[in-house]
Amino acid sequence: MSPVVSTDHQGKVAVVTGGGGVLCAELARALCRAGARIAVLDLNLEAAETVAASLRAEGGVALAFAANVLERPSLEAAAAAVLAQLGPCDILVNGAGGNHPKGTTTREHLDLEDFQRADPELTSFFDLDPAGIRFVFDLNVLGAMLPSQVFGRQMIGRQGCSILNISSMNAFRPLTRIPAYSAAKAAVSNFTQWLAVHFAPVGIRVNAMAPGFFVTHQNRGLLFGEDGQPSARAEKILAHTPMARFGEARELVGTLLWLTSEEAAGFVNGIVVPVDGGFSAYSGV
Repeated sequence: MSPVVSTDHQGKVAVVTGGGGVLCAELARALCRAGARIAVLDLNLEAAETVAASLRAEGGVALAFAANVLERPSLEAAAAAVLAQLGPCDILVNGAGGNHPKGTTTREHLDLEDFQRADPELTSFFDLDPAGIRFVFDLNVLGAMLPSQVFGRQMIGRQGCSILNISSMNAFRPLTRIPAYSAAKAAVSNFTQWLAVHFAPVGIRVNAMAPGFFVTHQNRGLLFGEDGQPSARAEKILAHTPMARFGEARELVGTLLWLTSEEAAGFVNGIVVPVDGGFSAYSGV
């Protein structure tokens, strides 16, 4: 007996930016297992090739491409290569993103004594580096916009194409210490809604998912000490996550396959789905 709706992606070409990372590699793997041909894009070609090779070892069709999501010529070169080697893009997953230390405060709250003594070892809100903040906004917002411009051209006039942006539960509940990242992800959610409206007449759906706390290469050092025990910040995160644990990469797959399936989600457009164990719903009380 077949399912009521299908998340089969047989014959589709899926492009995943940031595909060399932990979470995006899992997204690429899920799309590949669903039958899509995968283009793994990453600034680090070696990381992208490692992921693509693992997908080919499973019997899938996957190729790695070097691409800088902040440089249009780099994206256009990758798009031309994808088109020539795999075909036109049907599904774009804008997975590239991240934070920067220069967009991060040292403490959660402004401490009057710290402010008055101007400790060079501490970064307050007043010390945030505009260059660091700009980098975070560029990486997350332009990093979704530019690939959408470049690969969106391949979707025009074709049935069943969609874009999936990666927002964050920070867009719902901004975290302390990371104002640039929280604001940038809120912008990604807003951009998702804008683009969904803009592309609706040409049949390209645009949605986003907002992961909560998942352990990745980028945040492992912040969440765990050298002894493997959760840091104080990790303990606070878990205390405010009703499910009381970190997510696992595989738990993003259902939302991914649903939102990118024309049969399962053909009338779903312009939404942001939290996948966060209840974090964004919890007031702390």
